[in-house]
Amino acid sequence: MSKLYIVPTPIGNLEDMTFRAIRVLKEVDLILAEDTRTSGKLLKHFDIGTHMHSHHMHNEHKTIENIIARLKSGESIALISDAGTPAISDPGFLLTRACIEHKIEVECLPGATAFVPALVNSGLPNDKFVFEGFLPDKKGRQTRYLALSEETRTMILYVSPHKLIKTLSEFSTYFGEDRLICVSRELSKMHEENIRGSVKEVLNHFENKPPKGEIVITIAGKSNK
Repeated sequence: MSKLYIVPTPIGNLEDMTFRAIRVLKEVDLILAEDTRTSGKLLKHFDIGTHMHSHHMHNEHKTIENIIARLKSGESIALISDAGTPAISDPGFLLTRACIEHKIEVECLPGATAFVPALVNSGLPNDKFVFEGFLPDKKGRQTRYLALSEETRTMILYVSPHKLIKTLSEFSTYFGEDRLICVSRELSKMHEENIRGSVKEVLNHFENKPPKGEIVITIAGKSNK
């Protein structure tokens, strides 16, 4: 039966791969991978021999038509990203939308994603939150900050390590140096750490200890007091 499976993969610790994800990846006709070299290591570890095709942000517009045709012919296909759940700051949305438009069944498996453990680890309110992913590099960045400066819900951002100091400095400008934040680094990996405190305190920490690895920032919302 034709179906597109959205399959999360570990964000670091391979033990976070689910039994169901392994079974699905073994049973489908094709795996679409963001980087076949990265995913090849994962598949080899779990003895998954299913054929892979590359599907990433630079070619997804060109490959969707062929993928839809294969699904309509009766094939089952799984989509994975380098780490975490596809379509969360990774390719996946365009293909999912196309499948729905063509009435092809889509099934997303539950599994690893970085922002949920970062939110829970932060100790900040998590009953309501907003996920922003990566902020724009240049155009629109100030506009987003101005909007977020009024946000009362907890906010979650993805940040590359070489932009962390700049981002934290911008937080001082738009949120104030006393706003509480948590920087989660290398989640689920051996050197995982969660640095909590005010913007000023966390910025001081990373100015003295240059950041490495994957980073998620959780930011307290604006107080109504």
